[in-house]
Amino acid sequence: MKRVLFVCHGNICRSPMAHHVFQQMVDEAGYHKEFYINSAATHTDALGDSIYPPARRKLLSEGVKLLDHRATLLTAKDYEDYDYIIAMDSRNVTNILRICGGDPQGKVFRLMDITSRPADVADPWYTGDFDATYEDVTLGCTALLEKLSK
Repeated sequence: MKRVLFVCHGNICRSPMAHHVFQQMVDEAGYHKEFYINSAATHTDALGDSIYPPARRKLLSEGVKLLDHRATLLTAKDYEDYDYIIAMDSRNVTNILRICGGDPQGKVFRLMDITSRPADVADPWYTGDFDATYEDVTLGCTALLEKLSK
C-alpha cells in the first residue's frame, strides 16, 4: 500500500483540497485498496478545524466528495508512517524537514514539482482565488497518480 500525506501550513485549505481530490482520483481509477491518503499541517494555527468554507465550496462545486476532515499536525513519526510527504509550497518543505529531522529517504517534495510547471501551489488564504488553487491541485494530483500507478 502506498501511503501519501499532503501537507500545508494550517491543513484547512490546500492540503485537504489535495487529499480530497487525490482520494477521488484514486477511487475512480479503482486503486482505493492500494493507497492510504491523509493530510496534515506544519503549524498549530487551525488544529481541529474543518476545511475552510471557501475551499469546501470549491470542492463541492467541482463534484469532489467531501470526507470528514479535522486539521492535524505533522509529527516526526509521520516520516516513518508515510511513503510520500507532499508539500504545497517551498516554505512547507522547510517546515517538514525541520519537524521530521531531514529527508534521508527522499520522501518530501512539492506537489507541483512533478508537473510540467514546477511551482508552489497557489495559496488561496492570501489571494482568495480558490479556482487557481484547485487548478494547481488537480494538475499535481493527476501527475502524482500517473507517477504512483506505474
